[in-house]
Amino acid sequence: MDKFESMRVFVEVAECRSFVAASRKLDLSAPAVTRSIAQLEDQLGIRLFNRTTRQVRLTDSGARFYEDVQRILVDVEQAEATASGSYAEPKGVLSITAPVLFGQKHITPIVTEYLQQNFAVSVKAVFYDRVSNLLDEGLDIAIRIGHLKDSTLYATQVGNVQRVVCASPDYLHKYGVPKSPSELIHHQIIQSTTIEPSTTWRFEPSTGKESVKVTPRLKCNQNGTAIAAAKQGLGITRLMSYQIGEEFNNGSLVRILRDYESDPLPVNILYLEGRQANAKVRSFIDLAVDRLRANPYIDH
Repeated sequence: MDKFESMRVFVEVAECRSFVAASRKLDLSAPAVTRSIAQLEDQLGIRLFNRTTRQVRLTDSGARFYEDVQRILVDVEQAEATASGSYAEPKGVLSITAPVLFGQKHITPIVTEYLQQNFAVSVKAVFYDRVSNLLDEGLDIAIRIGHLKDSTLYATQVGNVQRVVCASPDYLHKYGVPKSPSELIHHQIIQSTTIEPSTTWRFEPSTGKESVKVTPRLKCNQNGTAIAAAKQGLGITRLMSYQIGEEFNNGSLVRILRDYESDPLPVNILYLEGRQANAKVRSFIDLAVDRLRANPYIDH
């Protein structure tokens, strides 16, 4: 087994934390995987894994080697892609991630248009409300909402969104419109834990910070559930502006407490350093930037 193949085996074992699981994914025998790692350790003169009967974990040296190998394999992948022409023409599998509702409402139409334009590309779209690691999870592009911390990624900002408080017209007609956050304690509250994990809602307008402890009538972990309940008049909820832009436009939900809204959050398209020249990535980013910057539910 050559050194590059040994590196791929090493990465699979590190990510699976199991020789057997790695052998299944690589379609190799477990002894072949074990021999490959042993040979790699002999060549390097270090132990890459701590092994027990129950699990396999990277040593400190192994963890550092893992980071280096990941970069090397990306470079090799780029070289292979260049040779095959995928840097000149979009081709292959493009992996994209985004927050669930943002992905469903605003990224899926872009993916559909992109696929209709690029017949040699297929897309793997994974939408979830957590921050993903592009390198560790094998992703090409991420749409991320919020201030960025990862300096190893390229980012293109396409706009801003806002955390907003809203309710249905029927609810507000029946129970009144709160004039300040402190009045929320007298109202029925719908809490989406992906937006507000705590029952202490914090407001940070330019005039100063304010917080209020709410008691939810409904607590849910899906933003779509909170939207549906609010439209049916159950109570007041707090969501992201892009999630309910259509409801504001058609009047099924009303935005309240606007004077207490915090600063907007940026929406960025992220991609890995070194992959920006790949045609499938570059062409999707170009399309997504145009479409998202023209999106009426994203502030610019």
